[in-house]
Amino acid sequence: MKVIDVYKQYFSADCVFNGVARRGALVTLTATSDSGRICYEVSLSFFPHTAPDDFSVSYDAYASKILYDEKGRRSKKREAGLLPLVPGTADELAAQLGGVIHWDAPLTEARMG
Repeated sequence: MKVIDVYKQYFSADCVFNGVARRGALVTLTATSDSGRICYEVSLSFFPHTAPDDFSVSYDAYASKILYDEKGRRSKKREAGLLPLVPGTADELAAQLGGVIHWDAPLTEARMG
């Protein structure tokens, strides 16, 4: 099984989960390929972010959604089509967790894989 983060970025956020205030969010688009299948999944994790250099992600405030799961292999063209869906999907996941992502306040540059 091969797992690659196609897109990964940290953002400022607001969420209270399990009684803990979360001020950061990690948003990823991950490609997983195995046995002739490719799966693309958006995931979101809210974390405390108590200091500018605190990126200790806690996975209790976590949600994910599969965008694509079919026979095939990794495709840059398909990824380009899925990337615009990431913010809307992450917002849906954030709402499920009772939080909000501040897209206009990134904590890091986007990492593309």
